[in-house]
Amino acid sequence: MSNAVRIVDADVHNTYRSTDELLPYLPEPHRSRMADGGLGYPGSGYYSVVGVLRRDAVPAVGGPAGSDPRTLQAQLLDAYGIDYAILTGGGILGVSNLTDPDYACAVASAYNDWLIEKWLPLDPRFLGAIVVSTTDPELAAREIDRVGSHPRMVEVLMGSGQPRLLGQRYFHPIYAAAERNNLPVAIHPGTEGAGIANPPTPAGYPTNYIQWHTNLSLNFAAHVVSLVCDGVFVKFPRLKFVCVEGGVSWLAPLMWRLDKNFKALRSDTPWLTRMPSEYIKDHVRLTTQPIEEPEDPRDLLRIFEIVEAERTLLYSSDYPHWDFDNPHTAFPPSMPAHLRRRIMAENAIELYGLPSTRPDVAPAVATTAGSRADGSVAAAAAHAPDPGE
Repeated sequence: MSNAVRIVDADVHNTYRSTDELLPYLPEPHRSRMADGGLGYPGSGYYSVVGVLRRDAVPAVGGPAGSDPRTLQAQLLDAYGIDYAILTGGGILGVSNLTDPDYACAVASAYNDWLIEKWLPLDPRFLGAIVVSTTDPELAAREIDRVGSHPRMVEVLMGSGQPRLLGQRYFHPIYAAAERNNLPVAIHPGTEGAGIANPPTPAGYPTNYIQWHTNLSLNFAAHVVSLVCDGVFVKFPRLKFVCVEGGVSWLAPLMWRLDKNFKALRSDTPWLTRMPSEYIKDHVRLTTQPIEEPEDPRDLLRIFEIVEAERTLLYSSDYPHWDFDNPHTAFPPSMPAHLRRRIMAENAIELYGLPSTRPDVAPAVATTAGSRADGSVAAAAAHAPDPGE
């Protein structure tokens, strides 16, 4: 079918030009607080020698990369044939690491309203993620119920940097709200080690960005073990959980180890009636970026086989970040065609309930949007990592 959906990008970072764009959506006293001090949360503190945002993605109209819809449309959707793009925001997931839950949840709500009003109407290929702050799970659940029926808001999104493991009962109101709204829950790296989050690794704070970025998978692994062993998928049997931008290869040995331990220690988790790996394959989804690149591509395909990638993996580009994955070159050429179709589109269509046919897109409108080759606007800021990247 010529108009079948070919590529769904599960992680595209749009953002605002400045926090001033969120002010109209905030009530007082939160509006005055943001106007005076911005978002008010710390970043990860790790310096990236290559920057975090692609310098060629800076809009000619000004603002940070990802802040101009037309540049994003031209540079990602049109250039690579992306049929749907899930907008996962930029610099917003730190709302789960603030100390003031009322302010944090108000900022999340303001962002969601801004996204719905300013981005989603511009292109039928844009889909939204409902950002919530986990500082107050009841308020987060209320936010999910408030906007969860919007047909273009397709998941709940929160930071993976947390003060608690995500399977614990503290978070269950969020999962209950997501399940009743038929929405998957996604986590994305978000200021690990900043604010009220735990250190970014179980052993403490790494020295530099390469260690911080490499070790992000450790947080995802710990959360997945908690989700399974604390019985989230037993209590919420229709819930799906998406690990965004945490890598892929770690899941295989994690399942092996957890299944092995469960055979001897199953009395710790009497609510589990199946092997832990079965719950993971049924309920957990991973986005592909940053995909691992072994010397022998056959090793990656073997990992795909072990984690049952034909149902667990979703393609993501991570545009406009430095380690962007081109959908046409990210995977080994020898990957079977049916598996490529599943990863590139079909898994996401099933997870998010998307149409199987491509949306109608109006012809491109002439615009000054584009990119500056020299990245001059971003030169000073490009080395300040966007929290969680």
